[in-house]
Amino acid sequence: MSALDSLPIAVIGAGPVGLAAAAHLHERDLPCIVLEAGETAGAAVRQWGHVRVFSPWRYNIDPAARRILDEAGWVAPDLEALPTGAELVGEYLRPLAELPQLKPYVRYGARVEAISRLGLDRLRTAGRDSTPFLIRLADGDELLARAVIDASGTWGTPNVLGASGLPAQGEADVAAYLEHALPDVVGAHRDRFAGRHTLVVGAGHSAANTLLALAELAAEQPGTEVTWAIRTASPARTYGGGDADALPARGALGSRLRAHVDAGRIRLLTGFSVHALTPTDGRVTVVVRHADGSEESVTVDRIVAATGFRPDHSIAAELRLDLDPIMGATRALAPLIDPNEHSCGTVPPHGVNELAHPETGYYAVGMKSYGRAPTFLMATGYEQVRSVVAALAGDWAAAHDVQLDLPETGVCNSNPADSATGDSCCAPAPTAEPAARGLATGITGGLLSEPLSLIALDTAPADGQAGGCCGS
Repeated sequence: MSALDSLPIAVIGAGPVGLAAAAHLHERDLPCIVLEAGETAGAAVRQWGHVRVFSPWRYNIDPAARRILDEAGWVAPDLEALPTGAELVGEYLRPLAELPQLKPYVRYGARVEAISRLGLDRLRTAGRDSTPFLIRLADGDELLARAVIDASGTWGTPNVLGASGLPAQGEADVAAYLEHALPDVVGAHRDRFAGRHTLVVGAGHSAANTLLALAELAAEQPGTEVTWAIRTASPARTYGGGDADALPARGALGSRLRAHVDAGRIRLLTGFSVHALTPTDGRVTVVVRHADGSEESVTVDRIVAATGFRPDHSIAAELRLDLDPIMGATRALAPLIDPNEHSCGTVPPHGVNELAHPETGYYAVGMKSYGRAPTFLMATGYEQVRSVVAALAGDWAAAHDVQLDLPETGVCNSNPADSATGDSCCAPAPTAEPAARGLATGITGGLLSEPLSLIALDTAPADGQAGGCCGS
């Protein structure tokens, strides 16, 4: 055994995927340390603890984590029940992190500031692969590691409101009026929205959850108005597959949202590209600029920016990363998940080969591995870390034997140009491949059965706002 092999493998983040990595490392007898910026396991999940996910427990529990929990006498939840974020933490992540096999190796309040190689910057090549990783924390502490599994996620780096990927003019000036994804509308944050006009910007499941909560609040509190703005010409992708979705709660999400829009309880604005934001007498005016240069505006009390997230690779600036210039994922993984080009109806199995960088021993996994693609599922992250840990253990047969069994979505295209006319966007269902190649997740079926009456501000380009049809 070399001196490098005696060092721990550092896992960044004690969320679902990070703790799954720790569980797999334990089963492989590989030393590890888990560095969590928050003060508890699942700190980011707790911030959306009021939200009930649409994937049942059976998709949210990592197999290795389940094995060591079972050994400790853990009572598993109903595998078909849908947990909230709070239940995910309280009934799964916290008990997992408290197990004696993991607890001594989980360090809280440990925010990673930078990763490099000991004594080597990004330019130095000689002896690089045999040199330990140097991890610097925000408090100045430094650690050495044999390898790094970065499961830090993207929750802390939401996308901006500006339509060009840049902050809208004045976005920083209206921070007091902005909410990021998934505020607790009918609970802790109720007073911010009751009796007020809220604009929700975004076309993913976070937007849909917030819109449904606002509609519930509007039914209880007079004067509560809800406007939903998307950059594209159609909400088809957000409405999803309905009854064709193998996750009933995910299908119902879009169906309920559409019902509110059809009934006029939620006003839908399409072709909505935010150009500028201005405080106006205790409210905020949103200026929309159209493709022809014309502008119009809407004034509201609150804005929920449910515009997705992006990875922050700055902590790895001194490492040799090979990132796709569009997605921000590895070049090998990006073509498999790019929503501009591919359906999320099928998710090819992927593991260590697709996650590897030129920097040997560094892997970004989980949400961060997907870059800006919004189609990540927790079960995908669990298979990623199983493959990566097998490779770190030298079990390349297991590392390459990647398998992925995901629920069908009933949605076969995340292209923002999807039609709302009722035409099917899906090709015939592919035949299931052998387990080692992954299972198809898309099926034949139209997104909508009849056209919608939309309030069109403008027609957005086909490469407009990205949003997920597969996110949890």
